[in-house]
Amino acid sequence: MDQPRGFLELTRPVNAVAAGGLTFTGAFVAAGVSAPRPTAIAVVATVLATGGGNAINDYFDREIDAINRPDRPIPRAAVSPRSALTFSVLLFAVAVALTLLLPLLAIGIALVNLVALVAYTDVFKGRPGVGNALVAALTGSTFLYGGAAVNGDLAPVVVLFALAASATMAREVLKDVEDLAGDREEGLRTLPIVLGERQALVVAAAFVAAAVLASPLPYLRGTFGLPYLLVLAPAVAGMAAATYRSFDAPSAGQRWLKAAMFAAAFAFVAGRAAVVL
Repeated sequence: MDQPRGFLELTRPVNAVAAGGLTFTGAFVAAGVSAPRPTAIAVVATVLATGGGNAINDYFDREIDAINRPDRPIPRAAVSPRSALTFSVLLFAVAVALTLLLPLLAIGIALVNLVALVAYTDVFKGRPGVGNALVAALTGSTFLYGGAAVNGDLAPVVVLFALAASATMAREVLKDVEDLAGDREEGLRTLPIVLGERQALVVAAAFVAAAVLASPLPYLRGTFGLPYLLVLAPAVAGMAAATYRSFDAPSAGQRWLKAAMFAAAFAFVAGRAAVVL
């Protein structure tokens, strides 16, 4: 029998709310507090779409999750596969309805992301690097979606997109290193399986380096001032520490990297706040 808690767990509520926070960040970085209504619509739509994406991912991943994540709702029979699929479609439908209230660019970004979310597990996941890159682009695009929703200045948001996408790509590779046994069992061809664990860790480190190099651009271009740089510095240090840690403990490294990425996003908020104030 389906359990209400199981449906909530399908959405990965912490991750879904965090994605909404990224959309808010994109909107704030692009336009400050000048557009509260479209910002709120975009944030709610992002939370729902992310929850739907997580649910449909669990539907397609139910067999491999029985090996790698037996505590998830479908493997432990808290939610049936059919119910999970129906639930994800409902969340997507409401997210699309909300997005249709936003500007055309935001609608375009949302529709591309929706197709990518649905296709991810069944089409792209398990292809060396391709699934990782798709997840990275989806994460970064939440900032672009927020900026487009408020018709704001997208220049700093594009840098934020590049930083988030690069850091997320690194995290996804590290997660594949963690899931090596289950992915082999399922016959997937992830980067650690194709290149080897050590080489995959080097690839992850290269993407972190790209994120670090992109991060000072809003300051160098004069978009944001010294407050941005001061908040950014510990985030960059955290990315470097996470990369170093990942070679001995990929699981810890990817968690540290996630925290550092959110800290870097906060630097953009601080930069915009300093300009607004």
